[in-house]
Amino acid sequence: MMLCQVARGLGTVLARRCHCSTARERRLVTLICQMPRRSFSMDKGPKISSDHHSGTMDDVTRTIRDQSGVDLGYHTIPKPRDHLLQHQPKREDLPPRTMSDSHTTAVLPLSSSESIRESYVNHLGRVRLGRIMEELDMFAVWMCHRHVKLPKLPKGVPLPYTFVTLLVDKVEFTNLERLQVNQDIEISGHISWAGRSSMEITIYVKQLAYGEYIDVTKAIFLMVARNATNTGPAPINPLEVGDATEELIWEQAEKRQKLRKSSAMESVFNSPPREHEQTIMYDILKRTTPMNSMDLNKRVLPPKCRWMEDSLQTTMIAPFPENRNAQNTIFGGYLMRQAVEISFITASIYLGDRPILKCISDISFMHPVHVNKFLQLTAYVVYAAQNYIQLMTVAQIWDAKSGKVQTTNVFYLTYRADKVLDEVLPRSYREMLWYVHGRRKLLAALNLQPEYPDPITVPKESSNSIST
Repeated sequence: MMLCQVARGLGTVLARRCHCSTARERRLVTLICQMPRRSFSMDKGPKISSDHHSGTMDDVTRTIRDQSGVDLGYHTIPKPRDHLLQHQPKREDLPPRTMSDSHTTAVLPLSSSESIRESYVNHLGRVRLGRIMEELDMFAVWMCHRHVKLPKLPKGVPLPYTFVTLLVDKVEFTNLERLQVNQDIEISGHISWAGRSSMEITIYVKQLAYGEYIDVTKAIFLMVARNATNTGPAPINPLEVGDATEELIWEQAEKRQKLRKSSAMESVFNSPPREHEQTIMYDILKRTTPMNSMDLNKRVLPPKCRWMEDSLQTTMIAPFPENRNAQNTIFGGYLMRQAVEISFITASIYLGDRPILKCISDISFMHPVHVNKFLQLTAYVVYAAQNYIQLMTVAQIWDAKSGKVQTTNVFYLTYRADKVLDEVLPRSYREMLWYVHGRRKLLAALNLQPEYPDPITVPKESSNSIST
């Protein structure tokens, strides 16, 4: 029997085992222990459906390349696309589109293609989730292609667009233990919101296994339309909301837009920690500082704890041209795959076993990664509670000639284990901020809502909430 099932109702005892010395942290452990472990469906919200099929993901990739006018073969200096700028449409010339216009389904044919299956299996005989994220990024680009419609574009002229991944919202995974590497995986989705040049895409992944469909994940991508040379924004077709289902989807997307802006402002990297978080930080300082010492820099590690500075893994990668787009920059999906895989390695080493990916959240794309730069990925364990750990993976590009280093992406991944994990603790103030940030990400991944003010006991009607 899994530990969380055994521990249900024993939150206080397990809190002592995890050395949680504040009431808030004891409540967090209790709530995690009470979380259900069953598989669940993601089909509770409104969904768009259609009979349109785009074939396999290989078919999708070929179609995107053909419509974009990208030839095979690598050139150190990308082929010019300036001639396409004359075909960039005006906003008023673009007809409205509906969510159903972009909806489609594509397949990863794992059941019929041994060669494709070979690329999707990991050393444990399970599906590589990094590969799935890579395919989702390509599928999001395909949704952009299906949404834009240019009535005045001459026949045979490529689309005068470059579609760029801006960010990826919360991506929750379920039924991973039931996911089969020898059964087809279906990817479906549609445009769920559109601005002047940006689009939100909702994507679902499911698999038909043993006679029934199982949900794997739901992902939200935010894409931006740029002009053919990727030097400025490009207008897209407005999204026309149809029936009540589309109206509800649009309203949910509008809420997400507002939440993204407020979350960015409230980040600990932009504003100070909240009052109760400062209390948590002070408590950590007390726990790791010798009581009878006035030594400024002396710190002690409590039992069943690890320093954050020792809980990381890093790697350097040369992003070869096979993963490039028309501007010789690396696909966002490739970066996501690499981030997921180094995070899996880091989580595996930390817990000494195979972790289960629970959630990927708030993937941000700040700068492009060119093929002539080196890519460094570092995965940090920034928070651990009960049998969950929160990782923050940072991607940086290195310019070998100038020595300049620039952060391009940050990824947040939440993993679940089948045992109580050692607590990770910060030493420096910056690590303290990472710890608080990781705690917030874990709470959001587990859908534990904030509650103010913070009571001593958890009322029955609020048993699934906790202060953040």
